[in-house]
Amino acid sequence: MDRPGDNVGAASATAGSPDSLPRRLLMAAIFIPCLLLIARRGGIYYLVLIDLILLVGLYEFYGMMQAKGLSPYRVIGMLSGIAIPWYIFYQQGIYANFLLSLIFTGIMAMELFRREKGLAVYHISVTVFGVFYIAWLGSHLLLLRELPHLVGLDYSAGFGFVVMAFALTWCYDTGAYTVGRLIGRHKLCPAISPGKTVEGAVGGMIFSVAGIMIVRALLTPFLSVIEACLLAVGSSIIGQIGDLVESMLKRDVRIKDSSGTIPGHGGVLDRFDSLLFTAPMIYYSLKYFILD
Repeated sequence: MDRPGDNVGAASATAGSPDSLPRRLLMAAIFIPCLLLIARRGGIYYLVLIDLILLVGLYEFYGMMQAKGLSPYRVIGMLSGIAIPWYIFYQQGIYANFLLSLIFTGIMAMELFRREKGLAVYHISVTVFGVFYIAWLGSHLLLLRELPHLVGLDYSAGFGFVVMAFALTWCYDTGAYTVGRLIGRHKLCPAISPGKTVEGAVGGMIFSVAGIMIVRALLTPFLSVIEACLLAVGSSIIGQIGDLVESMLKRDVRIKDSSGTIPGHGGVLDRFDSLLFTAPMIYYSLKYFILD
């Protein structure tokens, strides 16, 4: 997640403003219990939640691209994005080859009918990029919940996988922000995100290890200590890359927050940028190496 001073530009309500802490705490107090209840229930309820998150994320992303002067196919991109989780949900274990092919060819065909010609490559590319970046990567949050069906575990185990992904990501963000504010001195990637520090990254990794140990004790006892630590370290690295990617995009379009959707937090992309990267890493690690 972005820290104060991460990006150039301004937004009407930024996550780093002095009065944002009460709003941040209030939104966390509302969202986290809802997430836990819905993720525990799973099924269609969790699918709708993920679709809602992805829909808002795509709306914010295409808005960012329009601010850049591009003209993505916003409606078809958003419809395609929310269709992917539904396809995944009802086609367990089958890759979404047909749906993705339909999306790509449809977007390219739409460009043929654009009245104002020019920049076709940019319009097509940015639309497809949004579907891949947000919808495809974000759909792994659904795949994590449905993973027990593929590996022969009780369906309730998927709740632990989801909690693990959120806990690892948010523990890292909390640790990186706290340690970085207290003792951060060495810039991690100043050209993209001046507020991030090496000390913060190390602190975030330590918080992630502590977080996964708690999750392991409560929900995922099948993980060995080594496996848990590797997941924590891997998610810290991958999640930081995801954070920097969104910072890079926002710096390019000269805005601080993707939107003001979540009071005190910025937009959905500001809260889920790291999860878009950590969820696939955790999913494939569990599926192919730990639960195989």
